[in-house]
Amino acid sequence: MYDYSSLFRSAAEFCRLSTEAVGRDEWAEAHFLFASKCVFRELSFRVALRVAMAVKLDQIRSTAERVAASFGLEIVDLELQGSGKARSLRVYLEKDAAGRAKLAEQAEGVAADALPKGVPVEMLSGVTHEDCGRFAQDFGTVLDVEDLVPGAEYTLEVSSPGLERKLSKPADYHRFTGSLVKLQTFTPVNENRQWRGRLKELKHGVLTLDLSAVKQKGKAKKATEEVSIEIPLANIEKANLVPEI
Repeated sequence: MYDYSSLFRSAAEFCRLSTEAVGRDEWAEAHFLFASKCVFRELSFRVALRVAMAVKLDQIRSTAERVAASFGLEIVDLELQGSGKARSLRVYLEKDAAGRAKLAEQAEGVAADALPKGVPVEMLSGVTHEDCGRFAQDFGTVLDVEDLVPGAEYTLEVSSPGLERKLSKPADYHRFTGSLVKLQTFTPVNENRQWRGRLKELKHGVLTLDLSAVKQKGKAKKATEEVSIEIPLANIEKANLVPEI
C-alpha cells in the first residue's frame, strides 16, 4: 500500500524550504496544490478501503451464517480486528433456536449445581468445544478458498459469546427483555453515557431501562431519582448483558 501521508509531508516540507529560499509565493502555491491533491487522493483511498472492507465483512458474515447453519448454530457476533500480521477474525457462536429449546428442556431435569447459579438458560449458548472446532475447520477453509479476508495472514478465533454477550440488533433486546444490561451511548443522556439497569422493553426504537435494579455509579447517580430512563436504540454505541450470579 502506498503511503500518501508520507508523500504529503515530504511535499509540504519541500514547499516550505523552497519558499524560504526563493521567496516566490506563486511557486509555493502551485506545489502546495500538488500536496493537497495527494491528501485528497489519500482520503479517497481510505474511504474506498473502508467501503471495500465493509463489503468484505458482509460477505464474511454471510458465509459464516451459512456454515454455522449447517451445524445447527447461529452467529452472535463477528469482528475483524488488528492490522498486518496481528489481524484476528473473531466469531461468536450459539446453538440455533431449535438447539436452545432442546437445551432448555434438558436443563429442567438437570441437577441445580450443573448449571451456573442464577443464570437463565436463555443466556447459555449451548456451544461446545467440538462445535467450535468443526465450524472453524469448515469456515476457515471457505475463507481461504474464496479469499474473503484480504491479506495473507490472520488468526481465526471461534468461541461462545460468554455470559456478558453483546447485544447488537433489535431481536437481541427483545429476546433478553428482563435481563440486566450495561450500555454506552454515543451522545450523553442526562449528562451521562454509561448506564446499567434492567431491560424493560424496546418499543418504537426506544429502549427503557429500570435504573432501580442496580446501584448506579459515576454521573448516573444524578439520575437515581428516576425509576427508569429511555434511550433511543440509535444512540447506543455498545451494550452487553450483565450476569446475575
